[in-house]
Amino acid sequence: MMNWVGKFSEIEFWEKLKSFAIYAGKEVVEKALILYYAAQRPETPLWAKMTIYSALAYFVLPTDAIPDITPLIGYADDLGTLAAALGAVAMSITPDVKQLAKQKMQDWFGEDAQQSTAQANSQTDPIRVIQID
Repeated sequence: MMNWVGKFSEIEFWEKLKSFAIYAGKEVVEKALILYYAAQRPETPLWAKMTIYSALAYFVLPTDAIPDITPLIGYADDLGTLAAALGAVAMSITPDVKQLAKQKMQDWFGEDAQQSTAQANSQTDPIRVIQID
């Protein structure tokens, strides 16, 4: 497995997230924001930060398993990576982290940001859904 920890750039993260938020989808953006804010907490253990930064680096870098420019599925691998990282560091996801991500989602996508994400989750297989709220 490639070590992505040294590849994370906060500037590239924000640039990619802003530039591709609409294309990547709200679910990808929400997961990336939750991970980012969890990594900013001083209380988050080093191993969790390494996991988070590896996932965020994979998201930021243009070379990954499925190129992001591939129509319809370009961000599927990014979503999978972010979801796996969320599962691994779930104990570091606090209500404050969720609130920061929720606020940024509302700033970018409007009031319906959380409703549309929840609606999308309810239409998928409930066994595989990881509800962060």
